[in-house]
Amino acid sequence: MTPSYDVVLVGGGGAGLRAAIAIAETNPGLRIAVVSKVYPMRSHTVSAEGGAAGVIGADDTLDEHAYDTISGGDWMCDQDAVEAFVKESPQELLRLERWGCPWSREPDGRIAVRPFGGMKKMRTWFAADKTGFHMLHTLFQTSLKYTSVLRYDEWFVTKLLVDDGRVQGVVAVELMSGKIEAITARSVILCTGGCGRVFPFTTNANIKNGDGMALAYRAGAPLKDMEFVQYHPTGLPFTGILITEAARSEGGYLINKDGYRYLQDYNLGKPEPKPVFRSMELGPRDRLSQAFVKEHEKGRTIETPYGPVVHLDVRHLGEEIINKKIPFVRELCLKYQNLDPIKELIPVRPVVHYMMGGVSTDINGATPVAGLYAAGECACVSINGANRLGSNSLSELLVFGARAGQRAAEFALQHKDLTPAILAQAEDEKRRLEKEFLHKSGGRERIATIREEMHKTMEQSAGIYRNGATLAQAADALRRLQERFKDISLQDPSRTFNTELTAALELAFMLDVAETIVHSALRREESRGAHQRTDFPARDDQRYLAHSLALRNADGSCRVEQLPVTITRWPPAERVYGKG
Repeated sequence: MTPSYDVVLVGGGGAGLRAAIAIAETNPGLRIAVVSKVYPMRSHTVSAEGGAAGVIGADDTLDEHAYDTISGGDWMCDQDAVEAFVKESPQELLRLERWGCPWSREPDGRIAVRPFGGMKKMRTWFAADKTGFHMLHTLFQTSLKYTSVLRYDEWFVTKLLVDDGRVQGVVAVELMSGKIEAITARSVILCTGGCGRVFPFTTNANIKNGDGMALAYRAGAPLKDMEFVQYHPTGLPFTGILITEAARSEGGYLINKDGYRYLQDYNLGKPEPKPVFRSMELGPRDRLSQAFVKEHEKGRTIETPYGPVVHLDVRHLGEEIINKKIPFVRELCLKYQNLDPIKELIPVRPVVHYMMGGVSTDINGATPVAGLYAAGECACVSINGANRLGSNSLSELLVFGARAGQRAAEFALQHKDLTPAILAQAEDEKRRLEKEFLHKSGGRERIATIREEMHKTMEQSAGIYRNGATLAQAADALRRLQERFKDISLQDPSRTFNTELTAALELAFMLDVAETIVHSALRREESRGAHQRTDFPARDDQRYLAHSLALRNADGSCRVEQLPVTITRWPPAERVYGKG
């Protein structure tokens, strides 16, 4: 018998668990399934280090948080969503404290906050430098008290079931057995995270392949603002492991090969005795990553076997502060670079970190496809615009995970009947998986070869700086890779934890997502935030103060349309840092 639920959540990380809790609280009688390709505590939320943003200080206001977010996003943010976000973030963070999240504290017992890039006030809550770890543990433990929440751990969703204009469930593969099964539902929420693995050098875990984005794209939902790919300025050069922005918020310096704090040359302020919120190392991530490229062009970076680097210097903070405030930074450096940041410089370089774009949703997480919702990094509300400010993402998954959960619950209560065609669709998907993957023979293409060529194409065309010629070449190259993918060969016929099958399914999703990134970047003939076109170096509000919507054509190709940005109270202005 086909398992059926009121709401199915795809993804068991922070957004998915927050949504599940919100559904259970909205109506305890609803049946909820959380389908995740990894055990929830292995979701990528666990790796977030620096903190979560929410106004708490007496010297801070919601309007200031909103303006910092909108300015940091280069006016590509939907301002109604930002206003809701900054209002609800502190409420969600306090709720998490009541559920047991061990926020770091001041000596007098107040919740501690730290400065973060692009924010003029200290509003980033943190739990040392393992904030995501503690948040995810708290959400997971809280979810266990709701008996209506059932988990499908290590199940891989391959298709959304859509009929009569609405989503009515999913098809998923149980990784342990290889069983393919339909799981029907009255509404579905995608919470699958980002797609950093489309690029070769990323902070993202191997599970972040854009699964949810591609599922929505194939089901007819548009992907919004996919051209905006955030590079984090401080990744370890070999592994891509993130050195959190918290290292700079506590006072770390970025220096070039001459030991010079080079960010003062890029309108990001001048050196100060203590970190200043608007300038230098706490500038927004897009500006810092772009400054690194300029330093490299000037010959002021350090060459290594893994590419050019600069140095992050935290030695002056001292052993006590490093061990108290950023202990995980030290642990990562010791384990993966064989150096001790108390005594030595940390080599860093920009690394793909976050997708501002994702499944297009409204302020409540609803997509244009009825019954389909999305939250977290796989979604684009949009509060992040052209450049996300550090520490907004952890708050975002709480705020919009809760909102999506509430609305999905309401939709499920209003739509009781499932259409008979859904089960036939599920059977078609089972046959497709058997024919194209599990029982296919004679294929000539290797998964690793196509993936490597995709990585090379994306790195060369859609990096920190882009231009029309290379983007057009990339679009053609990705279309050819899509054709070649049809001829892949799988050597492993087994059903139990068939990692080759998983890799093939993930590559198919990544190729779809890569096309939306390249086509959206090609269409946007301006430079804004994380999207920098060398052939169109200026921001163009007249033509491009609009979201990009990537939609899938019937033949599988991509087309890009526009959607106006919602402006409420803050008209577009120049992004200014390091002045005044």
